[in-house]
Order: sequence, then structure tokens, then C-alpha cells
Amino acid sequence: MLHHISFGVRELERSAIFYDGTLATLGYIRVWSDDDAIGYGLPGGEDLLCIKQRAATHPPGAGFHLALTASSHEAIQAFHTAALQLGGQDNGEPGLRPDFGDHYYAAFVLDPDGYALEAVLNSPCSC
Repeated sequence: MLHHISFGVRELERSAIFYDGTLATLGYIRVWSDDDAIGYGLPGGEDLLCIKQRAATHPPGAGFHLALTASSHEAIQAFHTAALQLGGQDNGEPGLRPDFGDHYYAAFVLDPDGYALEAVLNSPCSC
């Protein structure tokens, strides 16, 4: 249904460091960039997430978050660790979320501008 989503960020370079490192843990890379914006997606693909320099940006309030597909529990743990090391804030440690489903494993963070992000895998663990 969605083609891509864009976030306005106050400091593009700071956000680029955060997103480069955090999204890499899930297999996403920078697919393009210019002086005012950066697009992230899968290798060889188009952007799925774009961050754009916007000085007067404000993330949406409670209820909004962007859930990113992960390939494994380990990738979700790496996502959470990288996010915290790169200027994000914890918003829910990696773990099962039985309220969302029997196999729903996720971690939640806030990016440096306060956008809520989730890395999720909703299938039986093949650990």
C-alpha cells in the first residue's frame, strides 16, 4: 500500500549517522542522497524511507510509529543496540510482545528527532 514515507529532521547529518547505522542492521542502505535529503531502501531498490532537512520539524504524537521488517531476533537486537549507540532513545527493549501475537518479537526506539521506530519479526523463531 505505501510507496515510501518521509520524515523532516532538524539536523540531516546527525540523522544520517543514526539512520545509516541503525537501518544497516536490518539490511537497508542509503539508495540516494543530496544536500537536503537521503533515501533509504533495499540494495538495488528505490527509497522506502526518506529523511529531509527541515529546521522546524515536529514528529507526530502518540499513536504514530514506523514499523520496519526484520529478518531475525538477532537483527532486532542489533537494531536496538545501534539505535542507542547512535543517539536514539530506548522506547521498548527487544522481546516478545504477546499482546500483539504469539510470535511478535520487536524493539522500539526514538530517533534523535523523536520519531518512533520499531523493528519487528512476526513469525516463529527458527533459532
